[in-house]
Amino acid sequence: MPRIDDYINAKKISVETLSAMSLKEIARRAEFETSGDNLLRIPFLNRVYRVSFPDFQFQDETEAAKEVPLQEQVIILHYLIGTRSAPELSKNWIAYREIPGASFYFSAFVKRAIDPLKKVFGQNTAGLVKAAAKLDGKAIDAGNAGFEFKPLPKVPLQVILWEGDEEFPPEANILFNDNAGEILSPEDAAWIAGMLVYRLISVSFQ
Repeated sequence: MPRIDDYINAKKISVETLSAMSLKEIARRAEFETSGDNLLRIPFLNRVYRVSFPDFQFQDETEAAKEVPLQEQVIILHYLIGTRSAPELSKNWIAYREIPGASFYFSAFVKRAIDPLKKVFGQNTAGLVKAAAKLDGKAIDAGNAGFEFKPLPKVPLQVILWEGDEEFPPEANILFNDNAGEILSPEDAAWIAGMLVYRLISVSFQ
């Protein structure tokens, strides 16, 4: 598992890369809005972050005193870098294993995203439906409950759940657009899937 020092270093490297770029170009490619000459406005799941340029300090727009998790900051910064040359979204969806290099992180992906999804919602698809509505999930025709989310504009995810019963255990899957590997590393893709699932779990109890 990455240590906090790893995230601090990852943020430092990302900021060095991004600070040499144009804010307007970063915003255009990543599909975010700017505010004035030195701010990005970044919706992420059910939060909105204001990010300063060129130092890329994060502030929660809704709760200014709330600290933005460093993992989320790094994921967003990696996304801003990755969208520099990313292709447009396609209509093709792939499993996590199909992302180049993802096999090494597959067990972490299952632990962070698939297992919690099944544990909390495997016997409670109504809870997933409720939570998905709070995160602007778009219903899709898949499984007993399926939704498409856009935690980041060019990284949509599809969450699919098959409810368990007395005979069969629940099953779940999370699909990625086939451009995901062009924007995020396999590790980042696993993390963002887990972030989405845990945010779904959190809002389901609200």
